[in-house]
Amino acid sequence: NEALFDREMDFSILQNSYRRSISGANECAIIVGPSGIGKSVLANRLGTYVSSSGGLFLSGKFDQLPHAKPFSALASAFNDYCNKISKDHLQTVASKLKVALGREALHLMKVIPSLLTILRGLDDETSEDKDCVDAQKRLQYLLCQFVSVISSCSGSPVTLFLDDLQWADPGDI
Repeated sequence: NEALFDREMDFSILQNSYRRSISGANECAIIVGPSGIGKSVLANRLGTYVSSSGGLFLSGKFDQLPHAKPFSALASAFNDYCNKISKDHLQTVASKLKVALGREALHLMKVIPSLLTILRGLDDETSEDKDCVDAQKRLQYLLCQFVSVISSCSGSPVTLFLDDLQWADPGDI
């Protein structure tokens, strides 16, 4: 159990931000500070709070390598979600994702491979992306649709912790 030294006020601010998001507000909180100050510990404590409140807490980490996979932190967080989804919610999430994403889900599966376990039965015939700008915009749109569906299925906001944001490329943001 990691202690939060001099971060109780920060934790309280994060709790209040989460409470506002439950009420329908869009919230973004950024935890800043030098290495070793406890940013990840603070975020993980928020994760425990969110989860114990019935919320959905997902986390991913950006990679320092310059040629990292696009949307690597989001892909990691959403891949974990797909692997951990309960059997009770699987059918509901699957049907809502199929409606929201349609055949475009195949593009999202390239980024979130575990999505295939939820969306079984989609065939793999897709056209190649010739325009990178349009492909990136489509992927951003599909990621937003994905978040909207999983949030509505969980009945609470999605709390997403992205670690090492300084390594994100402009397309990730």
